[in-house]
Amino acid sequence: MRVLAAMSGGVDSAVAAARAVDAGHEVVGVHLALSRAGGTLRTGSRGCCTVEDALDARRVADLLGIPFYVWDFSERFRDDVIEDFISEYRAGRTPNPCLRCNEKIKFAALLERAIELGFDAVCTGHYASLVDGAGGLELHRASDSAKDQSYVLGVLNAEQLAHTYFPLGDTPSKALVRAEAAERGITVAQKPDSHDICFIPDGDTRGWLAEKVGTAVGDVVDRNGDVVGTHEGAHAFTVGQRRGLRLGVPAPDGKPRFVLEVRPVSNTVVVGPKEALAITEIAGERFSWAGAAPDASDFACEVQIRAHADPVPARAHVSDGGVRVVPDVPLDGVAPGQSAVIYVGTRVLGQFTIDTTVSAVPVDA
Repeated sequence: MRVLAAMSGGVDSAVAAARAVDAGHEVVGVHLALSRAGGTLRTGSRGCCTVEDALDARRVADLLGIPFYVWDFSERFRDDVIEDFISEYRAGRTPNPCLRCNEKIKFAALLERAIELGFDAVCTGHYASLVDGAGGLELHRASDSAKDQSYVLGVLNAEQLAHTYFPLGDTPSKALVRAEAAERGITVAQKPDSHDICFIPDGDTRGWLAEKVGTAVGDVVDRNGDVVGTHEGAHAFTVGQRRGLRLGVPAPDGKPRFVLEVRPVSNTVVVGPKEALAITEIAGERFSWAGAAPDASDFACEVQIRAHADPVPARAHVSDGGVRVVPDVPLDGVAPGQSAVIYVGTRVLGQFTIDTTVSAVPVDA
């Protein structure tokens, strides 16, 4: 099998590429240049995709004896990930750029080019598993639950899964991956994991958005509509946020208040008590299935609303207009724009972008 190994410069993609070589595949390494800021270095950065990351990936490819290329996907990344991130925040929603990158870049743009060039599959260092099921190939959680990345892969469809290769899916722990890398002489064996948003490497999302979107003074109101503070841009807030509200009027009960809703049209942020964050229903029109679609339109499942959140037992209701999920217990602090990934056991059934929510305690109560 001809395999294109996506090499980020980290230990996971390095070991994944090495295992693909060991499996006897014809492997070519590629690093995706997602920024045109050529001088970007890792110093002070907590993200990925820097110049140093590209050099790390090249050193691993040289060690493995495989061809290596750097492909410029910066324009596509800007349009499909960064601009999407900005527009979602402008609309008062909370996007997941890593999930969008997988959907639009790694398993769309990259995979499309790979197939055009005659490759059979794209190999990545994601912790997830592919299983042959009765209805075709299925996406499942990784063996290492602590590192499982199936949530951010929930956007993949059946065609993409058919051309995907996850060599790390059955590895019991990340420690074993690092140990294997060290044994192979891979220099990034102890390289720290990347985190935060790669295009906001200093982690200051609010400051970054202020530069891109600008600032505009607006009101912070309680559930009754009374003004309790001001802000410099509703885009800087997300549902469930507690810190940085700078409220001038304390709550009557003296308890902390949280962001309950962001209203971009009026540039207003609604705050209230923690119990008002409890959500009893979520729904969305933009959905996809990771493999075969479910046989029934109403079925028991588990739903996960964040990459590192615990799955919650629920019931899903599917129609032509979208997906509605009712959890057995209320979800906490759900924001429109988040992705809800639906599981049946360890299998990723599909996902949808949350458009609407129903609160256990209505905002206007």
